[in-house]
Amino acid sequence: MLRLCSIICLLLVWTGYQPALSQRDSVAVDLVKAIRTAIEVSPEIGAGTAKYDYASARLGLARSSRYLTEFNLTTAHAPVPGLTNPNNTPSGQLFLDPDVRSEYDKLRIFNRVDVELLQPLYTWGELSGSIAAARSGVRLEQAGVDAITREVALRTGELYFNFLLASELSRIVVEAGSIVEQAKTEISTMIDEGNPDVDDADLFQVLITEQEYKRRVIEVDEKLQTAQAALSRQLMLDDRAVVYSEDSLLEPLLTERDSLNFFQELALRNRPEIRQVEAGINARTALLGVARSDLYPKLFIGARFNVRSTAGRFRQDGPFHGDPFTGQSIEAGIGLRQKLNFGQTSAKIRQAQSELNEVDFQRIAAQQLILFEVENAYRNLIIAESALESQNEALRISREWLQLESINFDLDLGDTENLVKAVRANLELQAEAQQSIHAYNIAVLRLYDACGILVSRIRNGTLVE
Repeated sequence: MLRLCSIICLLLVWTGYQPALSQRDSVAVDLVKAIRTAIEVSPEIGAGTAKYDYASARLGLARSSRYLTEFNLTTAHAPVPGLTNPNNTPSGQLFLDPDVRSEYDKLRIFNRVDVELLQPLYTWGELSGSIAAARSGVRLEQAGVDAITREVALRTGELYFNFLLASELSRIVVEAGSIVEQAKTEISTMIDEGNPDVDDADLFQVLITEQEYKRRVIEVDEKLQTAQAALSRQLMLDDRAVVYSEDSLLEPLLTERDSLNFFQELALRNRPEIRQVEAGINARTALLGVARSDLYPKLFIGARFNVRSTAGRFRQDGPFHGDPFTGQSIEAGIGLRQKLNFGQTSAKIRQAQSELNEVDFQRIAAQQLILFEVENAYRNLIIAESALESQNEALRISREWLQLESINFDLDLGDTENLVKAVRANLELQAEAQQSIHAYNIAVLRLYDACGILVSRIRNGTLVE
């Protein structure tokens, strides 16, 4: 009786989650499938991709600015006076007839078309710098997408292992319910048979335990549904779908044993934050060159062409006379354009230099932070691995102890209290072993994430052997 009650109480104390049965659609995932799905459907990654597309469009704009930076067409339309020609002077000689006058009571429609173009020839690095800065901006946004993908992958992996741990512990909750019901039945039978080893106090104790179990069932069920919802939301599943794990057991991930320096070098090569700051430095360097280009005159070739036309008015030949409402003209040539506000230009140069220095310091800080994150994750993995090994050994010892006490009890050579202690220890260590595997797997994911290789291993299928 003591053994039975002890097991019941122990189960109610340390069990975690109870799976909820559902009539809704089920979606089966494993670790790799869950992370891949989350990456494919994540709106966070979609938002980052939109920024990347914007940066790509900006690069296209910068490239197109190399040719015909100004190419405009302008039209103008207005009413203008017509002409009165009392002497019927030929249209090409109207300027010789003093009797020809503008006739304001007979308005005509004036039309004008102007085309202007400007092509830079040499800009002291302004155009090439703008293109280089835009190209670095694209690389920066791509690294930003990779950083968001890292976050989504790690979060999904942690949610998956949390859910898998809940599924593992759920078996113990089911066993606890069976033990409570069995204990209540056996005690009632023994009381009815008049067994002196039990009394009504034992029955009341089990009934109280049964109520505690019912409370735990509701709590556990709600927590499991919350865990399911978290993973389902991460996978952007339909509200009618219920996610469950394809893995029947929570097992340790396999990982290679390498030195801390190896993982740190791996991180410096693969972390998107490094690519972000490098792209930022390149962009700021290019923009500094753009700012400095304003100190020098820009060489360009330009042209302007216009056509004017009004019904009833005629073009007059000659270099010193003409009609402003009709005719055409073209201008073309090479020119220089120099910004003369040198004070503002110098301030812009200092501003660009300061922004470059800022990003350079950010690079140093990012490198140091990444090295620390890798070391922290590496040492946490060592701790988790050691705890897992110790927990497995303790579980093995507890099984041997339980086996020995069970044999002695069956032969009437053992002590009931020792058997209960062995059962309690074994059950506790089973739960702790699951927790240790969970902690170890999370530590592996975080180390791979800190090294910047979690997503690549998921994509090439080398995370889970």
